[in-house]
Amino acid sequence: MTDCTEPSTPSTSSTTGTRESVYIHPRREPFEHGLIPIPKLIFTDGTQTLAPLKDRLVHQSAPTHRVNSLAVSEALQISPDHARLVLDTLASILHSDSDPLVTAKPSEIDSVGVDVNDLILFLYTQSYKRLLPKGHKDSAAVADVWPTTSAFDGFLSALSPLQLVRSNSRRFIPSQADEEAHQLSYLQKHLGNILSLLSEPLEGEGEESLVLTMEKFEHLEFLIYFGEKGSERIPLSQASPFFANSDPDMPAVPVPAAQVHDWLLQSIASALEHSSERVSAKENGPPSASDQDVPMADACTSSVKASTSSGGPSFIEGISKSSYLKQASDLNCSSLKVVNCHDSVIYILAPLRYATIYGCSDATVVLGAVGKAVRVEHCERVHVVTAAKRICIANCRECVFFLGVNQRPLVVGDNHKLQVAPYNTFYSQLEEHMSQVGIEATINRWDEPVALGVVDPHDSLSHSAGISDAQAESATRLDPDQFTNFLIPNWFGGESSGSTKDNPFPLPDVYMASQQRNHSNLVEIKQNLRETQLEESKKREVSSALHVYFKDWLYASGNIRQLYCLQGD
Repeated sequence: MTDCTEPSTPSTSSTTGTRESVYIHPRREPFEHGLIPIPKLIFTDGTQTLAPLKDRLVHQSAPTHRVNSLAVSEALQISPDHARLVLDTLASILHSDSDPLVTAKPSEIDSVGVDVNDLILFLYTQSYKRLLPKGHKDSAAVADVWPTTSAFDGFLSALSPLQLVRSNSRRFIPSQADEEAHQLSYLQKHLGNILSLLSEPLEGEGEESLVLTMEKFEHLEFLIYFGEKGSERIPLSQASPFFANSDPDMPAVPVPAAQVHDWLLQSIASALEHSSERVSAKENGPPSASDQDVPMADACTSSVKASTSSGGPSFIEGISKSSYLKQASDLNCSSLKVVNCHDSVIYILAPLRYATIYGCSDATVVLGAVGKAVRVEHCERVHVVTAAKRICIANCRECVFFLGVNQRPLVVGDNHKLQVAPYNTFYSQLEEHMSQVGIEATINRWDEPVALGVVDPHDSLSHSAGISDAQAESATRLDPDQFTNFLIPNWFGGESSGSTKDNPFPLPDVYMASQQRNHSNLVEIKQNLRETQLEESKKREVSSALHVYFKDWLYASGNIRQLYCLQGD
């Protein structure tokens, strides 16, 4: 599937860092989906620790230079579970879909292992700190972003402070342009160290004569790429003046690391200057519909359109008290962000690579099939239904996750009252979409969450002393008696749209038994009502009572949101 983040091969200059319309970009995936808040993975001393660690791992892993989770566990002095988490994370963010770690089945991950160079780059980027959210000029208005109401009061009351602030503005969320510039600046600062970790000394020469082979140079694609919107990414070796047009049958001559360093610094400076000019032009000119920072319209589905930023994901943003549907044919992108949506139902019935849900409340979000990673952050009272390879949940409250996931859910940061449950829905093309992105229905680890620290060391915020030792709150299993199937309306019609007829993930026995019990009770109640002889007035009383209980259940379960689908029909 074409990823709109992988932009033809426009004309490039082969001898200098100057390019015509083609600039260097950071790969967002390591920074958005690849940071794990485990202190032992974060090296702040540049190459002092990582260089000898790499040498040791290379020596141990010869001749393949790949290491499994046992070697990672021993080298980094972390638990086997955390070492496996490192490999699973790397599999979801590697730059090459043909890498053996990416193509391996879950049972093969350990035997395949990860390339040492990719592991070292992954460990280096763990020192990255995310961009601070932008401030708000009215600090009093945002002092209390978490409402004090119960889990379901939001359905009946006015908007909470979180909703009021976030539904009116994206000022708290750094724009894609801001994040890209921040990531490029990080790479600019650390480029010398990164290149030294990939380089090797010339035979018979000292450390000052470091060179990069073409093979090592191509590992930089883990962090950067060349290309622009609407076109394919250019292979890094072809974008460079050093290895372009190399004979595939002849090993390319290694290049001095200092020369690569100068060229990349020049490329990054050009990209930052270009980004600054674009932001300046946008601030001084009229807003355009394609601007990545323009908030989407608020209230009704007909006026809300997903926007795609240059080289970035699609945004679905600012939907309130509505239902919203996107199918595969509606998306030209395989990376998606659902931002600032409230009191709504969002259906994304498409195969994706990456998905992020950020700053939403009182909403239900259904993600079709996500083959790489889902991240849910700063959400409250949100129901997420997704079939995905992996999911990370960060800083959320009172949310329920109905999961079909091949890897253990990761719970990080300050979370409260999270619940996990088995996957509970289907649509006609679901199994086709799962097959496209490589999700296996026979493996569902929804009930094995891994909780890491309350404080995320990757956030650029100061924390009071001692809080990092606080025990992170994990997620609990949803009570089987509260488990219900989620019905996706059949917008597609006809049998030709897909072959999925039922939930492809087998339900655990206790949830299946509860479902069957509820069905039997319903049949019994219907039968009793049919057989009971009641006067008309009594029938009306029973009917009225059932409506009241049904209404209460709709609000308490969150299923009231599905009724938005009937608006405008």
